[in-house]
Amino acid sequence: MSGNEPRWTQTWLGGLRSAGVDLGYPGQRLGLPEEGSGSIAGWGRRIGALVIDWMICTWVVVQLLLRMNPAESPWAPAVVFAVQYLVLVGFMGQTFGHRLAGIRVAAMDGGGPRWLPVLVRTVLLSLVVPAAVWDRDHRGMHDRASNTMVVRM
Repeated sequence: MSGNEPRWTQTWLGGLRSAGVDLGYPGQRLGLPEEGSGSIAGWGRRIGALVIDWMICTWVVVQLLLRMNPAESPWAPAVVFAVQYLVLVGFMGQTFGHRLAGIRVAAMDGGGPRWLPVLVRTVLLSLVVPAAVWDRDHRGMHDRASNTMVVRM
């Protein structure tokens, strides 16, 4: 093997990029800008928004308002999270965490998401696994099933 060729493990461990295939930036296939408003939201912003929303649901709503102990009722934060996600994304296109992270959920045509896709997205997001499997445009299975994307504001 010459010094210019990648090791055989780099082509399958490192993915297509390590084999020299240019896939473009996330969102390029969708006609979105590479950076700035309207571009695909990165994982840091999305995870940050999720953590903020989860803390609001667990500490503010479940513990302070409902006076429940999340350790005794572990289902309560998950139910509150799903309800707040459905209501806020359905009405405003974003949750409190999304707003603070500077992102929003958008339909593939760029407008706000419709109710049925938001319901599908919420159910799949609550199952966690579909959100952990994503494509090169940073769209999880829940995004693809609901025909939505998460973009920067």
